[in-house]
Amino acid sequence: MVHSGNLFESVAARIEKEEVSVLAAAGGAIVERIVSTGQATPAGVWLEQNWTEWVALLTGSAGLMFEGEEKPRVLAPGDHVTIPPGARHRVDWTDADEPTVWLAVHMGRSAA
Repeated sequence: MVHSGNLFESVAARIEKEEVSVLAAAGGAIVERIVSTGQATPAGVWLEQNWTEWVALLTGSAGLMFEGEEKPRVLAPGDHVTIPPGARHRVDWTDADEPTVWLAVHMGRSAA
């Protein structure tokens, strides 16, 4: 079956919790749209996964911090980052004035 849509459809200006939508999953890859409106990883918490994740920022802005780096990488629309397995990272901040829309591709992860 063919699925289609628009990445910016139903993007709310303000949401209480970050929104994650699975757009596609096949062959060990999962594609997600993530919408953030000021959300961040809780202080002192690091994310670490066993698969590769590629993220691209489509709208808004964000600070992505990696363990061992002195300051967050500031991402703007069009910026992308590949996060290798085991890389400890956190979302330091996302734009509070407009929605931050991410496109994330998880490779080597099974859909749960």
